[in-house]
Amino acid sequence: MEKVIVTHSVEETKLIAKKLIHELSVGDVVLLSGDLGAGKTTFVGGVMEELGYKGHVISPTFNILKCYFEVTPHIYHIDAYRLEDQNIDIGLEEYIEGDGIAFIEWPKFIEPLIPNKHLNIVITRVDDNTRQIVISSTHPSYERLLNSFEAK
Repeated sequence: MEKVIVTHSVEETKLIAKKLIHELSVGDVVLLSGDLGAGKTTFVGGVMEELGYKGHVISPTFNILKCYFEVTPHIYHIDAYRLEDQNIDIGLEEYIEGDGIAFIEWPKFIEPLIPNKHLNIVITRVDDNTRQIVISSTHPSYERLLNSFEAK
């Protein structure tokens, strides 16, 4: 099952993220795919705003992992871009299967670590302001979440 949503601004993209976080719970894993600059980190920024985080959200490309313990639920923001062709045995499982919600950018580079139960979000840049967001999952536990979004 999938939902396709088109947004026309950064604010609209963040609104989708803000709605999504209320449908997720501890232990959920969200895979974020899309080209560089598509809006993956912006999406996580929307989640963090909704949870009351006051800081600036940046991609953890050079850190690989950013933990946000100051919000509830805890958010683990993973950027696996630099792990291509690398040994992925660096302890990420602890966060992916941890006591928070994991948002993983570039999940294809750590595919063996991805649990069967996960939500896929693919963000495609249409133009400077417009994004197509496809939210999907084959796991039945996400059916209610997917139904909470109106198809466009």
